[in-house]
Amino acid sequence: MPSPTALPRAAALLLLLPSAAAAQETPFRLVLPIDCVLGEECAVQNYVDADPGVEARDYACGPLSYDGHKGTDFRLPTIAQQAEGVEVRAAAAGVVLGLRDEMPDILQGWEGAPELDGRDCGNGVTIGHENGWETQYCHMAQGSIAVAVGQRVAAGDRLGEVGLSGQSQFPHLHFAVRRNDAVVDPFDPEDRVACGAAEQTLWETPPDYLPGGLLDAGFASGVPDYLDLQRGTAEQEVRSDAPLVLWGFVFGGRAGDVMHLVVEGPQGRVVDQEMPLEKTQAQLFRASGRRAPEGGWPIGTYEGQVTLLRDGAPLSERRATLSLEE
Repeated sequence: MPSPTALPRAAALLLLLPSAAAAQETPFRLVLPIDCVLGEECAVQNYVDADPGVEARDYACGPLSYDGHKGTDFRLPTIAQQAEGVEVRAAAAGVVLGLRDEMPDILQGWEGAPELDGRDCGNGVTIGHENGWETQYCHMAQGSIAVAVGQRVAAGDRLGEVGLSGQSQFPHLHFAVRRNDAVVDPFDPEDRVACGAAEQTLWETPPDYLPGGLLDAGFASGVPDYLDLQRGTAEQEVRSDAPLVLWGFVFGGRAGDVMHLVVEGPQGRVVDQEMPLEKTQAQLFRASGRRAPEGGWPIGTYEGQVTLLRDGAPLSERRATLSLEE
């Protein structure tokens, strides 16, 4: 029979076991906070700035960031796509700590853009998670917020839609991750990567790193206006007697890249031009075309292909089709 002191000791040991198990922290994991296909319907325009000084670089040592940037910018190619409604989703389970939903959807620098007064995030949601983790979702569409303060959400739940509010110069979701108020890069949470992918990220399924690419391409009867490219209204009908221009809209262009624009018409190749990029730019476009020949363009189908080349190899490609009818 056990001694009088053995039972309390055994019971004490049993009581300690659940506490030890609870002390083992569950890994914090994230799902994609936006409903789009990266590389096709959206792209990461900016990552967390991994440079400790006044310069800027992303975790892969690329230029997709700017000095002091504290989040990941999931961008849409155009405002037209944003207007169709693209969902923002909770990246992990948690509780809504705060939100804002009254700022207009106007890009900064455009007519009517409001004074920010510290509201750079625009319309957005902040979610608190276990063990000091926090996620923030910025630049959401006015009137789209679908949660309330104090509400518990699961990973993947709809929070609202991508917008243009706050300190925004293109349609995107600024997604920030913090732990105990310190910024964390979900692609490199331990800040140990030297120009490459981390062995451990915060993502359940780590998104591929896209070092740049084509956002959009199309035909027009002249060199398009940059604002029309942003709006998604640059593609135009082309008359048979008008100039025929092929354009491509790029993010993450680097000095030394080449944009190759080709148009094949009913009677052969109409355009074939390589356009080197002289400097690194976050967004840019190039266009190439020809005036209509005497008597107008032949009736039929014109196929356009825009290719972004880096180090001589294709990095990204977009196609466009134009039909000329009598």
